[in-house]
Amino acid sequence: MSELVFYNTLTKKKEAFFPRETGRVKLFTCGPSVYRRQHLGNYRTYLFEDVLLKYLEYTGLKVNRVINFTDVEDKAIEEAREKKVSLEELRSPLEVTFFEECEMLGIHLPKNIPRATTSVDSATELIKLLIKQGHAYWHKGEVFYDPLTYEGFGRLYGLDMNQWPRKKIRFRKDTYPGQRWNLGDFILWHKRREKDNGVWWDTDIGQGRPSWNIQDAAMIKKHLGFEIDIHTGGIDNLYRHHDYTLAIMEGASGRQFCHWWLHGGHLLVEGKKMSKSKGNVTYVDDLLNDGFYPRHIRFYLLYGAYRDALDLRMEDIEDRAGYLDRIRRLVDFLFRYETEEAAETGVDLAADVRTVFENHMNDNLDYAGAFDGVAEQLFRAVQTDMAHGIPSKEREKLRAVMTDADRVFGVLGCG
Repeated sequence: MSELVFYNTLTKKKEAFFPRETGRVKLFTCGPSVYRRQHLGNYRTYLFEDVLLKYLEYTGLKVNRVINFTDVEDKAIEEAREKKVSLEELRSPLEVTFFEECEMLGIHLPKNIPRATTSVDSATELIKLLIKQGHAYWHKGEVFYDPLTYEGFGRLYGLDMNQWPRKKIRFRKDTYPGQRWNLGDFILWHKRREKDNGVWWDTDIGQGRPSWNIQDAAMIKKHLGFEIDIHTGGIDNLYRHHDYTLAIMEGASGRQFCHWWLHGGHLLVEGKKMSKSKGNVTYVDDLLNDGFYPRHIRFYLLYGAYRDALDLRMEDIEDRAGYLDRIRRLVDFLFRYETEEAAETGVDLAADVRTVFENHMNDNLDYAGAFDGVAEQLFRAVQTDMAHGIPSKEREKLRAVMTDADRVFGVLGCG
């Protein structure tokens, strides 16, 4: 088997993957902000992370994977206030929908999913460490992180720190008008405020709540520790969010947090970014109502390089759905049609299928290449004497290989 290679956002190149501990991987995958319903663009990221998890397990690695729920943040509090409901009333039905749609799309989720609201203790511990290390400070009852104290800040994104202001500037929010980056000290702890609608905790650093910026780091520290192997998420998280997490974790521990960073590309709609303001947000049930099955949606969102932008076009979904269904019929034919007198062909179809599958998947999770390669091998089998039946021994070998591959593909019905 060829070596497993990922494109690493941190180093901006492909690198052979190896975990810190032989045979074991610590994987963090960014989960949903559960104040809003997840759209197809979100699910594209979760599907890429699902394939990553399943392929790591396919290679024999034991994966300790965490996906999180961001269940309290400024936007969630504001949304709940506008709708005159509690945070729990806002997020509960959205979480139910998320679980249902993940199951429908074949996305495996861990049994225990940490939440920002259950990791406040971890956040306050991190804040105290960062203050002690000189990276964070109190200001008017709130805590801010000073990026100038952390060497290499912004290296994930590729930020030019020469443009960073030397004059002390503080921002409470993650955005700054006209800037993709929040050019100033970012907040870690919000003091208790009346407008937060009772969303605060009584902690040993005071009454308040952790900011969105520190929540992922708090959950990672609590459930995986200060050192992990792979961190993933959508490309949107490359602006600020993941560099904040990196600076927080390494600033607190003084050790390398994570070497391999993988980011999934945007899902566009007719060439435009999906957004409420454009009125082009598309959900899973929109495609279901158009007559597609969950396997069609999974296949469409995965069939292509996960790092590239994918343009959502109805004709493309129809083409890929038709392609998938043709391959499913081919697989069904190969396993269903059997002749007792089938002769040995001298072709090790199972080995060929496994080789082409692994070679493509090892190349930065080339799902489309792996699927096409497997399909080509199966078509070739049909065009040879195997069209008259596969010897039973070869049939069982092929069934085992296809079952293994489809635990990753998740669309052929072989598992």
